[in-house]
Amino acid sequence: MYHVPVLLAESIDALITDPDGVYVDATYGGGGHSKEILKRLSPTGKLFAFDQDEEAIRNRIDDPRLVLIQSNYRFFENYLRFYKAVPVSGILADIGVSWHQFDAPYRGFSVRFDEEVLDMRMDRKQDLDAKKLLNSYDEKKLADVLYQYGELRNSRLLAQKIVSFRAEKEIATLKDLKDALKGVLKAHQEKSMLIQIFQALRIEINDELGALRILLKSSEDTIRSGGRLVVISYHSLEDRLVKNYLRSGNFEGTVEKDLYGNAKVPFTPAHAKPVVPGEAEITANPRSRSARMRIGIKT
Repeated sequence: MYHVPVLLAESIDALITDPDGVYVDATYGGGGHSKEILKRLSPTGKLFAFDQDEEAIRNRIDDPRLVLIQSNYRFFENYLRFYKAVPVSGILADIGVSWHQFDAPYRGFSVRFDEEVLDMRMDRKQDLDAKKLLNSYDEKKLADVLYQYGELRNSRLLAQKIVSFRAEKEIATLKDLKDALKGVLKAHQEKSMLIQIFQALRIEINDELGALRILLKSSEDTIRSGGRLVVISYHSLEDRLVKNYLRSGNFEGTVEKDLYGNAKVPFTPAHAKPVVPGEAEITANPRSRSARMRIGIKT
């Protein structure tokens, strides 16, 4: 299976307010969410779906109501305007890594495959991958990436070890990275620290937080009044951006007011706290455990 969609019923229930409307699935992946959206639409409804991964595009659903576009979702507003599809009734973004990307050794997303080349590109046509990053970033820049995106407090030591190791041998595989960090990766915390390192590298390589900021800001101008913005995230950096944006209209979380004292907030959060998977879903799909879904209603 390419991917098991997380919070499937909850996300589509929140998203669909008009069966005749136009909707966006910003992260098509295995097509699980798109398939359920199409089930809820009338014959005149429309769905625009986006994915930059060519392997995801091969999962195309045969449905005339679906327009599937191979592109990073940061460009979705340009495409919608090209198709004269603005405003839309709702946007769904499940911004996690797909099962397929984690489970395919050659994609380099997983900490399970020691001998596979480090990659981590969502779009395999782009130049920067994990191998190139680890062997080219200077020590300070590498430490900044590990600290900001991996929230690693020992980021400077990690960067120092990596730079020192690569002076003698290129870091190409997970095994090379483990060798570079010998003495720092303790047995009891090796997996958790590697997951944090991989998260940092992946976010930097794919500019994931930058793309998310663009998606959120573009949603202001593309969703109709009363429409829904539904975002499923998987770590605190993403969730914080979404929470702040839905509450304040910016990424700092500070509500701005107009001359009359009215808050300038484009969305109203549907819930005070994020929606999370239930125990049954976590048991069936342990990878869903970290998912957090936030819903905004366009004001």
